[in-house]
This record gives sequence, structure tokens and C-alpha cells, in this order.
Amino acid sequence: MVLPESEIMRYDLRIIASWIEKGSRVLDLGCGNGDLLARLTADRSVKGTGIERDKEKAAFCIARGLSVLQGDLNTEVEDYPDNSFDYVILSQTLQQVLEPATLLRSLSRIGRQVIVSFPNFSHYTIRLQLLFKGIAPKNEQLPYSWYDTPNIRVITLADFRKFAGDVGYTIVREVAINTDHHDRQGHIVRWFTNLRASYGIFAIEKTHP
Repeated sequence: MVLPESEIMRYDLRIIASWIEKGSRVLDLGCGNGDLLARLTADRSVKGTGIERDKEKAAFCIARGLSVLQGDLNTEVEDYPDNSFDYVILSQTLQQVLEPATLLRSLSRIGRQVIVSFPNFSHYTIRLQLLFKGIAPKNEQLPYSWYDTPNIRVITLADFRKFAGDVGYTIVREVAINTDHHDRQGHIVRWFTNLRASYGIFAIEKTHP
């Protein structure tokens, strides 16, 4: 298996990897080239599986020796029985999901804990563009124009916290981060996170009565 170097893996993925217990069962949705799965397999001895829509990326993962299925994550997750995984990871994909509440309900059924990361739409650069230019904003984390973007949701850290409570999830861990333009290096944001963070990372569990 070809392992990624830690310095070239996305900063948010390095944080997520640090949250995963050794020997866990992990499902990585939208796993891309498999960097996170490869790192978790090598460093934390996880039993990892991935789902990736892009055929070339899925094939690349398989060539690395990873267990990855090519398909639509929204439908493929329905095939797993309850409690199949300790962690289900959805990194930088939630903003592209048509029905996030439905998907998270499925993920919490098959996984004990769901880890989600997404770009923060309330970052100060976004706010300033809306205020002074009055146009659909873009920045390094949200680089698309309104007419060609794959993102169909705009999410802020405050939005997600409220959403989690409204649909019955407990946030068990969260961190706000800022990254460079390659998303390879970054730092944790501790103050005014909804204004200053470029990404949010949340670990949630289904709230039980």
C-alpha cells in the first residue's frame, strides 16, 4: 500500500485521523484518492472502507490496496446493516448533499459516531464580499461561481450546531480551523470561530431518550 506523507494530507483530514481510535471500523464517504483511509490503516490499524463517486479516484484507491466501492454515497449507505461501523466520515461533502438530514439519519444508523467537516460560509471574507460587492461570494475554500458550483448548501458553524440539535444529534466534539490555500497546513481557531474559521469539524452521535 502506498501511504500518504502527513505533510501532503489535508489539514482537516489529519485532525479527523487523530480522533479515530485504534482498531476501529471506519467508513469514509467521498474518500477521494484514499489518503485518510491509507493513513488510518497504517497508523491506527482500522478496518476501513470507502465510497467514492468518481471512477478514476475509486480505481486509484483500489490500486493502493484499499477497500473502496465506486458509487453514490446517498444510496450505497442504505445497504449496510445497523451498527456496521464505529465511525462514519463525511469530509467536505455535506454542502453537496441534497437531503442532509436524511443522509445523516442513515449514517447514524450504521455508525456509532459521525464525523463531518465542511467549509464555513460565514467566514469574514465571504461576509465582506456580500457586504461591499453584493455578489455571490468566492474564497479559497469555496472557489466556484454560482453557476458552476457543486455546492448546493451554504453552511455555517452556527447553522450546523442548530441543525444538529433540531434533528436530534449530540455534538460530542468540535473544532474550528483555518487552512492555507492548499488546505495542507493550518491551525485551530479558538475565538470568534463562526467569523474566523474556514472549516468546521464536528463529531456527532444520535441523541437517545
